[in-house]
Amino acid sequence: MALTGWTVEPRPADVDETPQVGEEAHAATRRLAQAKAHAAQSVSPHADIVLAADTIVVDHGQILGKPSSEDEARLMLRRLRGRPHTVVTSITVLTPDGSSLTDQCITDVPMRDYTDDEIEQFIASGAAHDKAGAYAIQDAGFQPVESASLRGCFANVMGLPLCHVVRTLRRLGIEPPEDVPQACQTHTGYECPVYEGILRGDA
Repeated sequence: MALTGWTVEPRPADVDETPQVGEEAHAATRRLAQAKAHAAQSVSPHADIVLAADTIVVDHGQILGKPSSEDEARLMLRRLRGRPHTVVTSITVLTPDGSSLTDQCITDVPMRDYTDDEIEQFIASGAAHDKAGAYAIQDAGFQPVESASLRGCFANVMGLPLCHVVRTLRRLGIEPPEDVPQACQTHTGYECPVYEGILRGDA
């Protein structure tokens, strides 16, 4: 969020992130983003704007959450290795008058064919445990994603699709102080092919 230039104050959102029985990923992220936004608003009822997000990793229709153990992280990383999966993020914006806007970003993520030794080193670092799918696209040491083959929103895979945030807040007449696509690309080192379409509302 610092890349946008907006001033933000983090607030807790104590929400059970367990998917409901039979709930598919797109619906789950929408429900959870909305629940988190309302939970955060209850903590700060006088906030001008509340923004919340929920990100889910999906592989062949199965939701992969945050691993509960090293063994589960190991299984997830082996499962995702060498082929694409999908990351879905929903964002919800609440205004003081009760208005609510929800948007969603979907990115196909090609994973590189990393080795078992690389998996073990990454797990040993402890970085896998708080990540959906047990990985982070921005991890410079592990580098699990085949970034040269990525054709979608990099920031979405990190957990917050910034251009979707911008276009949603623009619907409320709120413009970011910074050039968000440029700031995002500079920060990630990723030449984004989709930001113009996102900001136009095409994606």
